[in-house]
Parts: sequence; C-alpha cells; structure tokens
Amino acid sequence: MLEVDKTTFEAEVLQAEGYVLVDFFGDGCVPCQALMPHVHAMGDTYGDKIKFTCLNTTKARRLAIGQKIMGLPVIAIYKDGEKVEELVKDDATKEAVEAMVKKYYEMV
Repeated sequence: MLEVDKTTFEAEVLQAEGYVLVDFFGDGCVPCQALMPHVHAMGDTYGDKIKFTCLNTTKARRLAIGQKIMGLPVIAIYKDGEKVEELVKDDATKEAVEAMVKKYYEMV
C-alpha cells in the first residue's frame, strides 16, 4: 500500500491510468484504524490490477475537502483520475470494501 500525501496525490491517483483505491483515514479515527489492516490485506490480494493507496487526511485537509471527503473512513475507487465509487463511514465495512474491490478487479 502506497501512502500518498498532498504532494504525491495528483501524480499517484489523479494522473494514474487504470484503477486506484484510496483509503482516506485520519489520526485518531478508530473505525479507520480497524479497517486499515483489511484494506492492506486486500492490496496484497488484488494489487496486481488495482493500485492501493492511502491518504492521511489530518495532514492533507484541503486535499481531502477538494475530493469531497467530509467524514471518515472513506474508501474510494478512481479510474483514470476520476472518482467512480466510494464507501463512506458506516458503509465502509470490510465486506463492502472487498465487494467493491472485486467488482472493479473483475473489470480489468
């Protein structure tokens, strides 16, 4: 899992070709911390076709707001720089994230 920040987000996510998953998390976000190991494990499983990244929104607030990230956790899928789907807060369960990842994985 590649950790991106406000200086690398554009190149690694918005200018990337294909599918990129972004795990938006924040310092002190307990649900984010609970979900993160599962997302990292999915990166090991599905990372051959989908690029897995994470962004600490605590250190990149303006960037997060620009991506319309208003609550955490958020797991978003981008394709060729455009956000195509996201799971927010209570919808961002381990099972829901894996189902979303599998859907795009099978499209590649």
